[in-house]
Amino acid sequence: MQLTPKITQILNHLETIQPFNPQNSLDGARKFLETMSLQLSGKKESVAMIEELHISKESHQIPIRIYRPHGKEIQQSSAIIYIHGGWFIAGGYETHDAVVRKLANKTGSVVIFIDYRLAPEHPFPAGLNDCIDGVKWVFDNAESLGIDPDKVGIIGDSAGGALSTAVSTQLGKQLKFQVLIYPAVDNQLNSKTWEIYENGPVLNKQGGIEAWAGYLPEEEKDNPLAIPILIKDFKETPPTLIILAEHDPLLDDGKQLSENMENGGVELKTSLYKDMVHGFMHMGELLEEVQSAVDEMADFVHQNLKSGE
Repeated sequence: MQLTPKITQILNHLETIQPFNPQNSLDGARKFLETMSLQLSGKKESVAMIEELHISKESHQIPIRIYRPHGKEIQQSSAIIYIHGGWFIAGGYETHDAVVRKLANKTGSVVIFIDYRLAPEHPFPAGLNDCIDGVKWVFDNAESLGIDPDKVGIIGDSAGGALSTAVSTQLGKQLKFQVLIYPAVDNQLNSKTWEIYENGPVLNKQGGIEAWAGYLPEEEKDNPLAIPILIKDFKETPPTLIILAEHDPLLDDGKQLSENMENGGVELKTSLYKDMVHGFMHMGELLEEVQSAVDEMADFVHQNLKSGE
């Protein structure tokens, strides 16, 4: 495994991160992702406005954050629903704030970030239900949000890529596009790249086993909505861009999903980021590839919004 000097520098830095006063390994994992994002994401772009709301459900509320980009009228805007990663057990507003700001400004779309419930406190299907409910809420409230319901797509990274894939099999006819960034779509962790990168960089197999165990109840072990590699029916899935990283244990799983989607008739583009590691979108302080990926996503978004006109 040949790593570039910048990636080596980042990985050396990650080894020095000590989460502050972790209560247990789960708390440590959550704080590690927060610290990594804070230290490596780089300077945050300003946006026109950020609003925080709660979608009320019978038993709980789903927090959402709305990012409005610079230079756009609020009325009839295109929109991106963003589903964050973190192995289904971590992540939230702050871990993905820098990336979401870039996406809002570059695409000119309102970005709606769904802060879904996390495992193991809330195992599958809680997080997926929050994402589905969040997407439905956006369409139901498009007018008051200043959003054009005919110009909405979804982006998800890592675990969020798995959740987005599941959402789009249910609601994809309403979505104009989907972007999956190094998606975590198989619970078996038995691919060739999992063998090669069992101990990292960034992800390791033991952490993955523990995360899936906390996320996936025994009775859901064969549910394609939990494990998207098992999805057979992609009829609802909109045009999709899959972004993969070369030195990522999830690479082969992402390639397999790409192949399954292609065989399922999805209009698909797959893009491999050479030399990159899992989570590279959080490393904008040092990696130019973050902006390259944002630019590629923005081009894909614009192309698919135009094709619907």
